[in-house]
Amino acid sequence: MTDEHNQFGPHGREDRLAHLYAKLGSLAYGGDYNPEQWGPETHAEDAELMRTAGVNLATVGIFSWAKAEPAPGAYDFGWLDGHLDRLAEHGTAVCLATMTASPPAWLARLHPETLPVLADGTRLHPGSRQHWCPSSPVFRTYAVRLVEQVAKRYADHPALALWHIGNEFGCHISRHCHCEVSRQAFHRWLRARYGTLEALNSAWSTDFWSQRYGDWDEIHTPRTAPSFRNPTQQLDYLRFSSDELLDCYRAEKVVLDELTPHVPVTTNFVPVAKTLDLFTWAREMDVVSYDSYPDPHDPDAVHEAAFSYDVMRGLRDGQPWLLMEQAPSAVNWRTRNGRKVPDRMRLDSWQAVAHGADSVLFFQWRQSRGGAEKFHSAMVPHGGRDTRIFREVTQLGAELAAHPDLLGSVPERAEAALLLDWPNWWALEQDAHPSADTRMLDAAHAHHRPLYDASVPCDVVPADGDWSPYKMLLVPNLYSVAEETAARLRAYVAAGGTLLMSYFSGITDEHDRVHLGGYPAPFRELLGLRIEEFDPLPEGGTLRLGGGGEGTLWSEEIILEGAAPILTYADGRPAATRHRYGRGTAWYLGTRPDPLTMRAVLDRVRLDAGVRAPDLPLDVQERTRITADGRRLRIRIDRREGTVTVS
Repeated sequence: MTDEHNQFGPHGREDRLAHLYAKLGSLAYGGDYNPEQWGPETHAEDAELMRTAGVNLATVGIFSWAKAEPAPGAYDFGWLDGHLDRLAEHGTAVCLATMTASPPAWLARLHPETLPVLADGTRLHPGSRQHWCPSSPVFRTYAVRLVEQVAKRYADHPALALWHIGNEFGCHISRHCHCEVSRQAFHRWLRARYGTLEALNSAWSTDFWSQRYGDWDEIHTPRTAPSFRNPTQQLDYLRFSSDELLDCYRAEKVVLDELTPHVPVTTNFVPVAKTLDLFTWAREMDVVSYDSYPDPHDPDAVHEAAFSYDVMRGLRDGQPWLLMEQAPSAVNWRTRNGRKVPDRMRLDSWQAVAHGADSVLFFQWRQSRGGAEKFHSAMVPHGGRDTRIFREVTQLGAELAAHPDLLGSVPERAEAALLLDWPNWWALEQDAHPSADTRMLDAAHAHHRPLYDASVPCDVVPADGDWSPYKMLLVPNLYSVAEETAARLRAYVAAGGTLLMSYFSGITDEHDRVHLGGYPAPFRELLGLRIEEFDPLPEGGTLRLGGGGEGTLWSEEIILEGAAPILTYADGRPAATRHRYGRGTAWYLGTRPDPLTMRAVLDRVRLDAGVRAPDLPLDVQERTRITADGRRLRIRIDRREGTVTVS
């Protein structure tokens, strides 16, 4: 897996990952270790318990800026030296954080201009975390200085296996900064994108509502306004926000690449959300990392986690990824924080490995006594070693260590793929649309779930990716699509591919301007139909389908132009269609069928595409990973009660 994005200085991505794998020897196992919260007696016990649990990787220093730099320029790493030395002595590798996730209070006191500002003008303050403006040059200067100090001190430390930049970018300040510094940065971003005000006015359709701009200084970030904000302004601000945070990441990575070119670099993504364009971010990372927190109270959480893992695997075209955080049991931040029942944590962990994870890591190693996350479970609970959680942690550590050949093995490429595009996600969920019920993540889950239930692997691919290896491509709600992407989708089907597209697709271009010529203009010929009108359903409303089942959320007036109906409403109107195009087939859903009908449709499309499904009982999942020498490692996960027999 080498391409133009894989080479950084003298060491390519594969060389860097080899450094990590050599430090580990088997799947990474451990979690966030915060020794600064504890005294020497606890540190000695930590070393013993880590050996017992089979920990081979500890993430250190995520929130340590205030301790490492207690005053401006007064760096103190003496406390950290001993911890890293002790970990190295006991054979535990370290994922060392750059410590920039949460600035010390003195930075806000000396430079209040680094604090983020909300759309209504409210300035946020210290006392939580991530209290910094992504566009602030002052924040970036202090952050880079700290990274230089950390990298110089620990570049050759025997425990150093991986760098961890920041923490959960976009979790709290993805779009929160509307300060003057951010406005000026937005101007620079817009100038680079459009070049001229005339081009911006055209893209933003500013002749509507007398919004035309005659000077760059007239443009603001989309702050609180009397009514609907300009849709393209909002869309560009989301693009800008993702790019600004990525520039913060890049500023630190440049330092690490220079001082430690042999050590891989990552940062951890939050559970899949629309805040950051992860496909763009992943190109800048040596290995993708992810934080997974499925809700034990949510019966759909197991599937949603599987979808998220497929996204992480897809970000680097099938490269293994790192499960950087999960909870051994309950978290602290939901309204009701349910525990994971016995064996749930083990099954969740193996699910991540089956979907391509090269690590099972937790937040955190030892449960905190104080602070906002003191009720967040940890590998070592408040009750210590004589607890169910620690016994399960120890059992899982032994299981993972017994399969060293999983480390670095590549998940088998799927025959089906789902297209996910962040700019489309941002545009789809704008206000002033036909229905607020059209949500990207909900749609992606609905299309992915029937394949998951059939234990059919599904890769998640970007709009500019290579779809040719896939027999079947799912395209849910591709509302905003550039003509280039639309042409590639037409070419995919014409060459023999099978495509399933859902409603409200092909409506606008990349600037959120409607494609003219009748909905969905770029796909009319491909789908063999046109849409006369949208008719979204009222909240909770359904429409009866002719052969049984229901349509939910949305309906529309489909005029057939060569397509054949595969589902109709009770009154005979088309609800879903099939159309031959070139050597392939394009299927279209003009509504969201109920789950059973959706499964039947996806099974039909899958069989038409020649995508295989294993013969497994419901709730038994199977995935395959392939080693460097070509061996196939099959992982089966059974969440049923009792025993089950499979061939």
